[in-house]
Amino acid sequence: MIIANFLDALASVIDLVLWAYVWVLVARALVSWVNPDPYNPIVQALYKLTEPVLFPVRRLLGGHGLGIDFSPLIVILVIYFLQKFLVRTLYEIAIQLR
Repeated sequence: MIIANFLDALASVIDLVLWAYVWVLVARALVSWVNPDPYNPIVQALYKLTEPVLFPVRRLLGGHGLGIDFSPLIVILVIYFLQKFLVRTLYEIAIQLR
C-alpha cells in the first residue's frame, strides 16, 4: 500500500514537471520569434532551462539550413510519449499494488 501511494505520487509529480517543461519550451519558442534582449533575466532563464535539452536534439537533426528549429517540437513529442507511457505505467502499477 505504501509503495502504491509512492508510485501514484511519483507519477503525479513527473506528469506535472513534464507539463511545466512543455510550457517552458513553448515560451522559449515564442520568445525566439521576436528579437529578445539576451540580457533579460527571463530570456536567460528560458535559455538555461531549455538549451541543455534542445542542443543535442538540434545536433541530431543537423538541418540548420532550413531556417526553422524543429527541436522544441521533437522534445514536446518525446515529453508527450513519456506522459502516455511512463506516467500511465506508474499509475497502473500503483493500481495493481493496491
